[in-house]
Amino acid sequence: MQIVADLHLHSRYSRAVSPQMILPNMAEVAVQKGINLLTASDWTHPAWFKEISETLEEAGEGVYRLKEGTELEQQVRFILSTEISCIYKQGNKLRRIHVLIFVSSLARAAQFSQALVAKNCNISSDGRPIIGLTARQVLEMLLEVDERGFLIPCHVWTPHFGLYGSASGFDSIEEAFGDLSEHIYAVETGLSSDPEMNWQIPELSSRSILSFSDAHSLAKMGREATVFELVDVSFSYLRQAIIKGSSNDNYVGYTVEFYPEEGKYHYSGHRRCRVSLSPSAIVSQGICCQVCLKKVTEGVSIRLSQLAGKESLESALLSVRQGVRWLEDPHKIHPPFVRLVPLLEIIAEALGTSVASKRVKDKYTFALDTLGSEIDILLMIPLETIAFQVGDRIAEGVAKVRKADLFIEPGYDGEYGIVRLWSTK
Repeated sequence: MQIVADLHLHSRYSRAVSPQMILPNMAEVAVQKGINLLTASDWTHPAWFKEISETLEEAGEGVYRLKEGTELEQQVRFILSTEISCIYKQGNKLRRIHVLIFVSSLARAAQFSQALVAKNCNISSDGRPIIGLTARQVLEMLLEVDERGFLIPCHVWTPHFGLYGSASGFDSIEEAFGDLSEHIYAVETGLSSDPEMNWQIPELSSRSILSFSDAHSLAKMGREATVFELVDVSFSYLRQAIIKGSSNDNYVGYTVEFYPEEGKYHYSGHRRCRVSLSPSAIVSQGICCQVCLKKVTEGVSIRLSQLAGKESLESALLSVRQGVRWLEDPHKIHPPFVRLVPLLEIIAEALGTSVASKRVKDKYTFALDTLGSEIDILLMIPLETIAFQVGDRIAEGVAKVRKADLFIEPGYDGEYGIVRLWSTK
């Protein structure tokens, strides 16, 4: 069965997260967006763990569902993954690495949290705790608590908090995890990179490349997602799918991606000085800001060129299915992916207003009620049907997204990029 999964979310107990990020709301939005599997994240926080335990019930091996809710909401499944921020010194350099921890049950989650407390980690201050343990120590602790647990480095290219990040990361998985590197089965791309970019890293050829939203609000859920093919929804089957090559029945089908240029760290630059530098600009101008003369924040695109394999990689193969532009690995090592723009953004631009306006929200709700889930509208619903129900302009916007007919100003140094479907000229 095909399972659309978003396994990197945050709750209202994390900093800078909407108070609306609670489990019933997440399930409701998952139905709207066509997501089948979510994460009950931030479970290291004691108050949120209590809320999870009271709100969810077991619905299979290692998966949970709402105790109360509509029939559709109770069909949404939850698994237990959570993000941890590791800040420590290694190799005379300050490392700030974010990782996703997956455990097989609430009991194992409680044991892992207790193990963190025993190491003097403060897990009560934030849903994404900041701890002084190394990434390797966290992985070792996880395996001691739950032998089926696994760790995925998240948004691996983010300059300040990614495994490969230019400001505080490493040059390889082995450098970060040492003798436990074989237990790193996958990485998360993050918004500023996509699978094609990650295919250039030799050590990722044997690992899964996953994408999730890292949503801090309901509207951002599913902006990136991974679609699994599973025999059934269970922790074991999900784990098999993530461990590349371990199963012919459970595997990653494809990923849904942001346009990486829209991510906050795609290009290098200085936000304060409004200076954005492409890789070619860095080659010609250098890595320093032309305004303040200080070193700029090195973005994902330049950092990836530093770590990529020496041999140039073939570009992704383009295939068009039912009008949708798919990108495929020419060597068939990794699954295909598709780049999309959230439906709210399409509607907002089509109507000439903001995503927060009542007109946009009303039209979005009407589209879901009459056409189906967001992922179906973006990928599968015929354009003539979309036009009939919600108007030609919105249908034209969806068509532009499907064939990548759009305009992009790349993001840099914490500033989101801008995607436009229609030219402003």
